Amino acid sequence: MLSIHKIGFGGGCHWCTEAVFQSFKGVTHVAQGFISATEPESSYSEAVIVSYDEAQISLKELIAIHLNTHNSTADHSMRRKYRSAIYVFDEREIFGVKHILKSLQKDFVDPLITQVLLYTDFKASEEQFRNYYYSNPEKPFCETYIAPKLNKIKLDFRDLIDKEKINTYPSSSQKL
Repeated sequence: MLSIHKIGFGGGCHWCTEAVFQSFKGVTHVAQGFISATEPESSYSEAVIVSYDEAQISLKELIAIHLNTHNSTADHSMRRKYRSAIYVFDEREIFGVKHILKSLQKDFVDPLITQVLLYTDFKASEEQFRNYYYSNPEKPFCETYIAPKLNKIKLDFRDLIDKEKINTYPSSSQKL
């Protein structure tokens, strides 16, 4: 029986983030768009909402994937557009997610800057931009920015990858 949960992730371009999470077993849906949170982070930022079956992939695994597929330790001038964040849908989830972040800090030299924020709203991307990589793997943006992330997750999260899906596309050149 499926036990579907959802979590939001923001960090980089939502086309990249969407493709990364679509590539894993247990992820049942990825909604790409813009998320706002409670004050002071109420402005919209590029993000995805990931629906997942916790019997196949854990929240800790999803957070580890997120932290390792965007620059989760560096602040930069585009952070309002590309906020490094994990969006929770219930205040009671904040402590658990912060605990997971603390436990994963050991995997990084620099301090994580990823915020844990309470979700308030979502605006979906335009239809033409949804499922961007898996609809357009040959586009230059996909080959330049998304394919390297997919190749990275093939190495770092090999056992969690949906091999059928990720090996179908030529831009993710490293077959499993």
